[in-house]
Formats: sequence, structure tokens, C-alpha cells
Amino acid sequence: MSALSGGSSGKLRGVRLTSRQARALARIQAELATIGPCLPGSVVVREGRCGKAACSCRKTPPRLHGPFRSWTRKVSKKTVTRLLSDEQLADYQVFFDNDRRLKHLLHELEELGLALVEADARFER
Repeated sequence: MSALSGGSSGKLRGVRLTSRQARALARIQAELATIGPCLPGSVVVREGRCGKAACSCRKTPPRLHGPFRSWTRKVSKKTVTRLLSDEQLADYQVFFDNDRRLKHLLHELEELGLALVEADARFER
């Protein structure tokens, strides 16, 4: 087991990493160092009908309008949506992928922290 570095607070007393946990932490830290810009939110590509009765989107078979690519996210507790062009979606897709990867790595770090706390003998069972 190795002692755990507690970020800016230095070493955490009484908290020890197993070799498996140390490897997992090193892997997560290495992956975090490679993540570039991130864009939060979700992207949806959709097609739809309009409100005009004589439009081709109402015929059989329908010829729907679109595709429309929309990026939706929360800003100050409000939903903000922007339409993206094909080119923008292609350019920004790596940012959306980075955000998804960052959230996954954060979840792994939280799980590691919870495992360390659960293994701490100072807690009464």
C-alpha cells in the first residue's frame, strides 16, 4: 500500500492506497492530462414536420424537414439551445466527447475516494 497524496493538502494520514487503487489513480491522472477543451450539454439530430397542411412533410411518404442539429445545455439554470451546422458539429464533436470522458473520469475518482473512506478503520462498523 502507498500513502495517498491529498492534492494541495499533502499526505492524508491513515489513508492508504492498495497497489490496484494506486494504478487506477495513476491511469485516471494520465487520462485527465490528455483531455482538451470540453463542451457540456447534449447534441440531438432530428427531422420534423412543419405546420403547413400542403407541405411535402405531410404527404405519404413524408419528406421531413431537417436534419436539424441542436446543442442544448444549462446556463444559469436556464436551458440554452443553439443550432449547429454539419461543419460545426464535426468540429465540436471532439469537445462533446471530451466532456463525456471527463465526467466518466470524475465518476471514477469519486468511486475511488468512496472506496478509500469505506476502508478507513477509523469509522466504526
